Amino acid sequence: MSEKFVLENREEIQKELYPEDYLGLANKLTDGELEFLRQLVEILETKYRDKLNEHWYNNEVPKGFFEDMGKLGYLTNPLLFEDRDLLQGSRQIFQFFFAFTLSRFDVSLNTLIGVHSGLGLNSFLFGGSKEQALQYVPKLATHDLRTCFALTEPNHGSDVAWGLETTAERKGDKWIINGEKRWIGGANVADVIPVYATDVETGKPRAFIVKREQEGVEIDVIGGKIALKIVPNCNIKLTNVEVDEADRLQKINRFRDIAKILFSTRAGVAHMAAGTMAGALQATLKYVKKREQFGNPISSYQLVQEKIAMMQGNVMNAMSLCAHIAEAQENGNY
Repeated sequence: MSEKFVLENREEIQKELYPEDYLGLANKLTDGELEFLRQLVEILETKYRDKLNEHWYNNEVPKGFFEDMGKLGYLTNPLLFEDRDLLQGSRQIFQFFFAFTLSRFDVSLNTLIGVHSGLGLNSFLFGGSKEQALQYVPKLATHDLRTCFALTEPNHGSDVAWGLETTAERKGDKWIINGEKRWIGGANVADVIPVYATDVETGKPRAFIVKREQEGVEIDVIGGKIALKIVPNCNIKLTNVEVDEADRLQKINRFRDIAKILFSTRAGVAHMAAGTMAGALQATLKYVKKREQFGNPISSYQLVQEKIAMMQGNVMNAMSLCAHIAEAQENGNY
């Protein structure tokens, strides 16, 4: 828990940060949470706005972004834990606005952070033993370690519950993993990779902590993408990769255990979509105010105004839904 932070000129700052929030949903944020989001926007706009399109065209993550997010401490910053224990995690309404704000700036950057702090970190938090969680989660939370989520395969995406072709065979106190994973975001820069595989003996799913540089691990970045271009999605080929039993995530023993991890991040997809919509609105408003036709900015014409009004209405609808989901999840209803 931390002392209560008081933000001066809150109304002015909130309006500047969230001009699309006509329903005042950001009123639900604490002063500390709003200050954190102000700092986030400042970093994004001052350090990453100018070369963002260049990074998109070059399919590359902005240098220093991951480190800056770790320093900002979106999982550990005391501003987020007024009257709240660190182990509880930040409030759901903050998590909505954090994902919304990142996605409004660039949806790829939010995806990078979401894979690491959601699917990846939760593999260790929910799937690991107490000792494994204590070993890895604090370093993942501060970005001292990077992770990803190696579940999907060339032949298995939405039907992974029906079985994985990647296999794990136990030999003494070691497991031998063979198979291939596809579309794994950030695998090429992850320090530790939770790899999901089928236990040859039981046919049930298991998960293993694999290091990127391990013998038998080959990682290739998938090229030619047209969406989320900043995110490096990868193929992972595993050939006789040896993992100690001590590095098997001990609480992953059936698909229901994996589903818990997937379930914990589903709302984040909605938050991401809402932020992307707001980013489109933001870019549109900037353009129509400076673009002139017939001697006037096109924002002055009713047909354009009607389209913008529809966009704004859709953004408000999406934000309202996400805020409602956040409230429900804060009360334990997932």
